[in-house]
Amino acid sequence: MDAVKIKICGLMRPEDIDAVNEYRPDLAGFILARGRRRSLTDQQMRELVRALRPEIQSAAVFLDQDPAWIAELAAQDLMDVIQLHGQESNEEIRFLRENTDKKIIKAFRIEKADDIRKAQESEADLVLLDSGAGGTGEVFDWSLIRQIHRPYILAGGLDPENVRAALEQTHPYAVDVSSGVETAHCKDPEKIRRFIRAVRETAR
Repeated sequence: MDAVKIKICGLMRPEDIDAVNEYRPDLAGFILARGRRRSLTDQQMRELVRALRPEIQSAAVFLDQDPAWIAELAAQDLMDVIQLHGQESNEEIRFLRENTDKKIIKAFRIEKADDIRKAQESEADLVLLDSGAGGTGEVFDWSLIRQIHRPYILAGGLDPENVRAALEQTHPYAVDVSSGVETAHCKDPEKIRRFIRAVRETAR
């Protein structure tokens, strides 16, 4: 199995940055979607990203927000990757591609086969397959993934205990975890360590 990329999402505190700097996932995710429990302001994200190891890419997560504002933030080099987690259209993705130089991830809630078709047709650089609006901690029916024929990020309900099975059954390009590496709604460095170790041992 090729090396699987790892994204730890929903980072909020300097302690979270310390943990990812120590265990070194490929991407660190920050929620800029208003109203979410892990949501940050762009200034809060900027302060956290400054402390991030340079080889760890930063991803900013948006939810049905103004593409022009997203492009404005991208022009400030606040993030390496734009992640869209709402109902954003291919037209909005094209706008961002024309107005930024960032890789674009589009998330899809997977409940039925037609959701896989929509992900397949997305013009984003990568699609993320999730069980809900993000951070729900729920697993979806992985058998649906057999119908997709493009690289994808697997999310939704992953944790240090089930990620090995997820990799063996689905063979994703990358995995994304948030609540699965938390204790009492805060990122847990030991769970981050175990998650990353499980992925890298399985994907060797």
